[in-house]
Amino acid sequence: MAKYRNWIDYRKKYPGLSDEIVEVLKKSDNKMTYQQHDLKVDRCKTDKVTESVIRIPSREVSYDMLLEANRQFQAESESVEDKAVNAVMIERMIVCIKTLSTEEQNLIRELFFHDKSERRLAAETGTPQMTLHYRKVKILKKLRKLLEK
Repeated sequence: MAKYRNWIDYRKKYPGLSDEIVEVLKKSDNKMTYQQHDLKVDRCKTDKVTESVIRIPSREVSYDMLLEANRQFQAESESVEDKAVNAVMIERMIVCIKTLSTEEQNLIRELFFHDKSERRLAAETGTPQMTLHYRKVKILKKLRKLLEK
C-alpha cells in the first residue's frame, strides 16, 4: 500500500530560512511520516529463490487496525455493572452501620469517614489506642457478619 507523500518545499514557502533549519524541518517531516504511516503498514517481499511472496507485518498496530479487526478494548471508566454493585453494597453497608450502637457508629465515623488515625482519636477521647484498635476490629467483624447475611 503506497502512500502519496506531499513534500513541502520549505525554501519556497519560507525564503529566509537557513539551510540548517530547512534540514531540521525535512527530518521532522520524515520522522512524522515514519511514525504516522510507515510503522503501521505491512510490507511484502519477494523471495527470488522460491519465487514466493513473504508478508512482513507492521511493527506497530494502529488503533484503526484494531478497530477493523473488531478488537475489544477495556473501558477506562467503571462499568455500569460495577457501579450498580457498588451502589448496592453501599446501601447494605449503611443499613448495617445503622444497626450498630451509637458509640460504635461514632468510632467508625471518626476512623473511616473523617480519616482520623487511632492515635489521634485516642488522644482526643482520652481512651488508650489499643482499646480503640480492639473495638475497631470487633466492630469490623460484626459488620462483616451483617453483610454476609
